[in-house]
Amino acid sequence: MTKTVVVGITGSISAYKACDIISRLKKSGVDVRVILTKGGEAFITPLTLETLSGNPVYTDVLEEKVSGVVAHIELAKKADAFLIAPCSADVLGKMAHGIADDMLTTTVLAAKAPVFIAPAMNSAMYLNPVVQENIEILKKRGCAFIEPESGILACGDTGVGRLADTAVIAQRITEALKIKRDLEGKHIVVTAGPTVEMIDPVRYITNRSSGKMGFAIANAAKERGARVTLITGPVNLKTDESITRVDITSSADLLEAVKTHFENADALIMAAAPADFTPSVVHDSKIKKGDSEFLELKLKKTADILKTVAQNKGERKIMGFAAETDNHESNASAKLAKKGIDCIALNDVSNKEIAFGSDDNAITLIYADGRSEFSGVKNKNLIAHWLLDRLF
Repeated sequence: MTKTVVVGITGSISAYKACDIISRLKKSGVDVRVILTKGGEAFITPLTLETLSGNPVYTDVLEEKVSGVVAHIELAKKADAFLIAPCSADVLGKMAHGIADDMLTTTVLAAKAPVFIAPAMNSAMYLNPVVQENIEILKKRGCAFIEPESGILACGDTGVGRLADTAVIAQRITEALKIKRDLEGKHIVVTAGPTVEMIDPVRYITNRSSGKMGFAIANAAKERGARVTLITGPVNLKTDESITRVDITSSADLLEAVKTHFENADALIMAAAPADFTPSVVHDSKIKKGDSEFLELKLKKTADILKTVAQNKGERKIMGFAAETDNHESNASAKLAKKGIDCIALNDVSNKEIAFGSDDNAITLIYADGRSEFSGVKNKNLIAHWLLDRLF
C-alpha cells in the first residue's frame, strides 16, 4: 500500500532544497502532499511543488480543495509521516506552544503520524536558548529531529544551521515508512477499554478508559503482520476489518473471552481496564429513589483475569497494564509479581496531560526480572510500536 508523506516547507532560503527531497520521495514510491507557508512562498512557488509532487499544494487553511472536505484534517489523517523541511525558528516556536495560525501548524497539530523536523536557520538563531528550549519541548513530545549541518550559511556566516543533506532527509523518511513485519505468523490477543458492571437495568459502574491505547496496539500489531484478536469493552472506536473484534460488557465477559481466544494465541496484551468490583446483586428492575437519604450498594471482587490466564501461559507472552495514581512503580511491581506475567506497562493516570482519553501516553515498562524502561511522552500509536518492540 502506498505511503503518504505530508511535507511542510517554511520561510527559509533552504526551501528550494525541498524540491530534491520531494523528488527522492516520489522515486521511492511515496505519495507526497505539500503544505507551503506564506514565508515559504517567498522562496519557491506552489507551481514548482505541484509539478514535482503531482498533487495540489496547500497554502491557506481556509482554502478547501474539495468541497465538503476539511483539508487540514483530511491531510492529517492521510499522513503516514509528517516532514517539515526546512523548518524555521518561527514554526518551531509555534509547534512547541500549540499555536495553529496557518495551514501547516494547524495540520501538524491534528496529525497522529510521526513528525520529522529538519531545521534550517542562521547559527545564532539556532543556538539561541529559546530555540533550543523549543526543540527540547518537541523532542519530549516525540518529534524526531534531523539535525542541521555546519558550514557556510546563506548569510555568509559559518556555523551550524544549514539544512541536512537532502539524501539523508529522504532516507530517514523512507526508512521510517518501512513497517516491520516481525509479527507474521503470530496471533496476538489485545484487550481494550472499560468494563460495565450493571447495578440495575439503567445504572452501572464503569471507569474512564477510552480504549485508545489498546486499539493503537491492535492496529500496530496488525501492521506488523500479526493475526490480531481485539477484545473490547464499550468504546466509540472503529476497528480495521482485518482485525477480529470481540465486544464484551462486563469483567466476567472479558475473562471468558480472554480464556477462549488466548488458548491458540502467542501473546496477550491486557490494555483493558476491567472493574475490580461488581455489584453483588443485580436488580431486575430500576431501583427507586424512595424516601431514604442513602442507598447501600454492596460490591464483590471480580475475578483476577491476568492471574487466572497466566497460570497456564507456558511459553506464551503476557503483558499487563497498571493504571496508577500514586506509589507508581512499587504498586505496578507488586501487581507484576502477583499476576505472574512477563512485564507490566505502568501508566501514570494522575498526569492530566496523558490521562484518560488523551492521544498521548508515557509508559514505564517493568519486567519480571526487575528491569524497567521509560518510553517518554509519545503519541499512543508510537507507544504501541514501542511496546511491541519489547514483547517477544
